Amino acid sequence: MFAALAAIALGAVVGASTPWLVHRLAVESGSPPRSACAVCTRPFPRGLPGWIRPDARCPGCGARLGSRTGYLAALDAAVFGPLTAALGAAVFGLLTAALGTDTGIDPALPAVLAVAAVGLPLAFVDLTCLRLPDPLVALAAVAALLGLTGAALVLGTPDPLVRALLAALASGVAYVLLALLPGARLGFGDVKLAAVLGLPLGWYGWPTLLLGLVLPHLINGTVALALLLTRRASRGTPLPFGPALLTGALLAILFEG
Repeated sequence: MFAALAAIALGAVVGASTPWLVHRLAVESGSPPRSACAVCTRPFPRGLPGWIRPDARCPGCGARLGSRTGYLAALDAAVFGPLTAALGAAVFGLLTAALGTDTGIDPALPAVLAVAAVGLPLAFVDLTCLRLPDPLVALAAVAALLGLTGAALVLGTPDPLVRALLAALASGVAYVLLALLPGARLGFGDVKLAAVLGLPLGWYGWPTLLLGLVLPHLINGTVALALLLTRRASRGTPLPFGPALLTGALLAILFEG
């Protein structure tokens, strides 16, 4: 019980900092992250203080900043922070509850939570500007590799780690082939994220990986159909795939982990 409550609190903190990361990273491809306030033009702090903040207010003038364009255009600024905090708390709590065992906590849980912590801003950046920034994807990969290596050391066997690495390779290859199909709308940011998510999915077995590869397409297909039926999108409207990849991986681990 204590572990789940601690995870919920940590997830809420991670979620609360997500709007600030989205504001800084949701920029056009090839553009650097936002480095100054659009209102007072004061540069953001350097180092971690410039990246980790509990809300999306300028540290200088206090103006509420945001980049809620794209699929987040209608999201009120006052709602964004509480929404991401609630999502972070829910995701961390569910994962901790699902990966608990009779003898304690799954040693791979820290790696899974680390990927989830990076996945939250990744999903919202993709919803904002249809991009999955390479630095965040790379951070998720490093967190997963380090965390799962530590878990393998705790367990005293390399087998699940080897399977995770093979699963990441298989996931990456599968999505490269999908991205190269005529008419495919997958970007190579999606391919890289799929490979990274193959690490925790593969750790829990090949059935978990397969479910994690299939669910995103079902999720995005359902969303696309809903948007078409409500006339909020046409057949040519680009849809972000990162949120579906992350949601599919989450559900696969919850169901099969």
